Amino acid sequence: MALDPRIISTLSQVTTATITTLLLKKGLRNVWMRGTRPLNPGQPRLVGQAFTLRFVPAREDLATPESWSKPISTRAAIEAMPEGCITVADAMGVTDAGIFGDILCARMKKKGVAALITDGVLRDAAGVKATGLPVWCQGAAAPPSVAGLTFVNWGEPIGCGGVAVFPDDVVVVDDDGAVLIPQALVDEIVAAAPEQERLETWIMSEVEKGAPLPGLYPPNAENKARYEASKGKA
Repeated sequence: MALDPRIISTLSQVTTATITTLLLKKGLRNVWMRGTRPLNPGQPRLVGQAFTLRFVPAREDLATPESWSKPISTRAAIEAMPEGCITVADAMGVTDAGIFGDILCARMKKKGVAALITDGVLRDAAGVKATGLPVWCQGAAAPPSVAGLTFVNWGEPIGCGGVAVFPDDVVVVDDDGAVLIPQALVDEIVAAAPEQERLETWIMSEVEKGAPLPGLYPPNAENKARYEASKGKA
């Protein structure tokens, strides 16, 4: 099922930093995927449902160039990716074998995949950038995936950057990296996020006026009242 455009519109205006704060208030601390850095800093914030890929350590009888033509392969997985999804690949943090290169990324871009996120690396970095597919990863490596990894499946729960990612969980990604919102909490976060952003914008305006931080961030009862009053003047 495609993600509600309202969810995409709302979350695309909310920083991943704010989302992690809101999830922390819900008791979730481990939602930021380590090693997910933008290949091109300054890419727009993106929101989408997770389409998961899973790699395991390379095993010589399985991790071969011939495996690329098998029914369970990265090529077949790409053809199963729905438009608008954010592909999240569990590469176990391996940084000496690129999971995808320019050709595979070009196909993903053509299929309308919103972004690729991995705790591993890519190859053909210049070519990948040229495809226009937004990518968050740990960098680049020349060797192909089979030099260090075996692809085993898609559409399964995975771990990416130390975070548990289930298919169809919502992912938000910006220059600070990728953050996961569990599917069951999406509506709550969407409802709370714009207000948190407004509050932090007001706090920043107070800081710029010279206000001290104690009692302001987070706001005490007096400052909460001032904030509420300011909304009536807007």
